[in-house]
Amino acid sequence: MTEKIFPAEINELASVIVFLEEELDKAQANPKLMVTLAVALEELFVNVAHYAYPDSKGTVKIGIDTSGDSIVIRLVDSGIPFDPTAKEDPDITESAEDRKIGGLGIYMVKKSMDSMVYEYKDNQNILTISKRK
Repeated sequence: MTEKIFPAEINELASVIVFLEEELDKAQANPKLMVTLAVALEELFVNVAHYAYPDSKGTVKIGIDTSGDSIVIRLVDSGIPFDPTAKEDPDITESAEDRKIGGLGIYMVKKSMDSMVYEYKDNQNILTISKRK
């Protein structure tokens, strides 16, 4: 797994996506898979940048493993504990006007990935997503 640490700040998003694209290029991932993973990583990184460190600045370590039959992406931060897998899915049958705000991005990540696993260990949020190649 190739890992890189980024400041958990919105203006780092472009660097995060470049890191992902470089790793996926090395693995010769298909364009559709690249877009799916980029959208998922963007959503997860932005959530960490917005919510994990409300009173301070922090970092997020992103690891990418392309060696198996799936692409695995791991995000690790020391921010506020938050398990996105426990978040109730939004009612997508409601109209946009009637639906509660929030949660749609995490729902999209859950639905687009083959797995999404959260763990809180050693005062760290560890979120791992994977998608078959």
